[in-house]
Amino acid sequence: IGRKFEEAFQKALRMVDENVVGFCPYLKNVNEDELEKPTDKRMFVLAAAIKAGYTTEKIYKLTKIDQWFLEKMRNIIDYQNRLEKLDQTKLSFEVLLGAKQLGFSDKQIAMAVKSTELAIRKQRKEGNIFPFVKQIDTVAAEWPASTNYLYLTYNGTSHDLDF
Repeated sequence: IGRKFEEAFQKALRMVDENVVGFCPYLKNVNEDELEKPTDKRMFVLAAAIKAGYTTEKIYKLTKIDQWFLEKMRNIIDYQNRLEKLDQTKLSFEVLLGAKQLGFSDKQIAMAVKSTELAIRKQRKEGNIFPFVKQIDTVAAEWPASTNYLYLTYNGTSHDLDF
């Protein structure tokens, strides 16, 4: 669950397999046959294709995945490319926060900037970058509802709960 598609998508991928850090373009090679056939690994072939420079239109023709989703996935890879051009000393507060808002884990950021998860977490905490607790609205704002369904997001400015 997240406030942006990119955030929710990356979180979901991490929940499927403990060895997956997110929408990673390095897990699979580009293979157009694998792009055409829906499998549990196709998302990673898709990431590799975006990283390799395939256009949204070409990927759409191969996959028939709606271009809105493809553009959101491209946002993730574009940000990964941005991170990979930096090392940790050049990783600004704004760039780190932007990565967190797109659902990048500390480990994923560390891999991109050739650092460690612990160092990124320390930098994030020193920059006062923490997630906000948000409450899931189970009644679609039809009336006020208080539920105990919660999630964390970096796409917020305040907590939905007092604690």
